[in-house]
Amino acid sequence: MNAITLKHLRYFDALARHGHFGRAAEACAISQPALSLQMKELEELLGAQLIERGARQIRLTGLGEALVMRARDILRGVDELGDLARASYSPLTGRLRLGVIPTIAPYLLPQIITRLAARFPLLDLRPREAVTHKLVEDLIEGRLDTAIVALPVSEPSLHEEPLFAEEFVLVRREAEAGKPVPNVESLREMRLLLLEEGHCFREQALSFCAGSGAVPRDLMEGSALSTLVQMVGAGIGVTLIPQMAVAIETRSAPVSVARFDTPAPTRRIGMIWRRTTPLSDQLAEVARIVRMAATGGPQA
Repeated sequence: MNAITLKHLRYFDALARHGHFGRAAEACAISQPALSLQMKELEELLGAQLIERGARQIRLTGLGEALVMRARDILRGVDELGDLARASYSPLTGRLRLGVIPTIAPYLLPQIITRLAARFPLLDLRPREAVTHKLVEDLIEGRLDTAIVALPVSEPSLHEEPLFAEEFVLVRREAEAGKPVPNVESLREMRLLLLEEGHCFREQALSFCAGSGAVPRDLMEGSALSTLVQMVGAGIGVTLIPQMAVAIETRSAPVSVARFDTPAPTRRIGMIWRRTTPLSDQLAEVARIVRMAATGGPQA
């Protein structure tokens, strides 16, 4: 039992997450036979089976399910030991794993990277783009240090740091530039193009369009805001996008942009991190820099 190592636990965690030896081995940057050998060794040390090996994927046994939760607690604790040391340094140094949702990353991340590099020259920033539920999962399980998302997340173990509010705008064909902006009732009768399920921006747009009534009757989906805007330019329908996306997404499409009457639909953007992280003070400083990047404030 004493021979169980952190390497065993990290490999076992990867295998549990990917459910496949090949993908887990790739994620761990080792060969599949080496991973298989490590898992066999772990089972022998415990004297029990952890993995049911199938032809295409693996499943965890009951003990495996219980062990992976405990292993993740241990791995988080070990990672936070390093964070505890980093928290004593000023300015912030070392690796920072930052998650960003897809409706923010292309538009704000370049400014964030530039400003963080200027403020923390020894910081090794590792950005990752993913939808909110994936970022929250990775943050809770210690695979991220912090994330920029739409609030609220309402996860008790995570701190939410508000950054700024942002309006949604209506994108429609260029020929409709001079027409009145439709109200919610009229919008529900149009063909509305939205991001596919899993994106929080989709739910926020649907919430505005539904109001106190039914959801729009004619919905189409796309995987990215750029796809939606190009579809609008082709005359397929209308869409909503966040203000920060306008300059990039509308520059190559024959579309017009209109603002809604007050109260306009908005989203609240913030940063989240684990309440237990020793880096809370440093992450609050990162949040301040992100806020400045988003609002056009001066360099830190």
